[in-house]
Amino acid sequence: MTLIALRAGVRWVQYRQKDKSRRQLYEEALGLRRLTADFGAVFIVNDYADIAAAVDADGVHLGQDDLPIAEARKVMGGDRIIGISTHSIKEAVEAESAGADYIGFGPVFPTLTKDAGEPKGVKSLREIKQAVRIPVVAIGGISLKNLPSVISAGADSVAVASAILKGDIEENAGEFLRRIGKFSRKI
Repeated sequence: MTLIALRAGVRWVQYRQKDKSRRQLYEEALGLRRLTADFGAVFIVNDYADIAAAVDADGVHLGQDDLPIAEARKVMGGDRIIGISTHSIKEAVEAESAGADYIGFGPVFPTLTKDAGEPKGVKSLREIKQAVRIPVVAIGGISLKNLPSVISAGADSVAVASAILKGDIEENAGEFLRRIGKFSRKI
């Protein structure tokens, strides 16, 4: 699936796996690092700064209950990307103050990918964008149908899983990239 998305033009890949041993996580992450490097894509490991560092990932994406940003920075080094999931203005401002390079905000819409709580909506996304200066990645239930509202609310990027993985991955990823490209030319 990752290979197909990369061939379609996806250039950021986040590895998120919750049900495997740390050894399995490492081995899969290592394979994905090699694959993403072949495409010049950014590779982010979810939750585990040590595994991200061990496989030479471009960065780590933390949850609110993961290693604090300052500690992840010690593990990752100053030149790696550190992102963190946020669900409120308070969390977003704290993440920026702690040195996050970007925040993931959401879920913006209902999502089946994970239990992420009540949807926050595009109004909250707009408020987050006004509260922080670092990039904001909209997460949760992003589809081709609601993409324009997310971009209009100020999202710097979107994290998409289900809308790409259900059906023809190459076609779905390509359509997201085409539409995002149209929006970015208008900004």
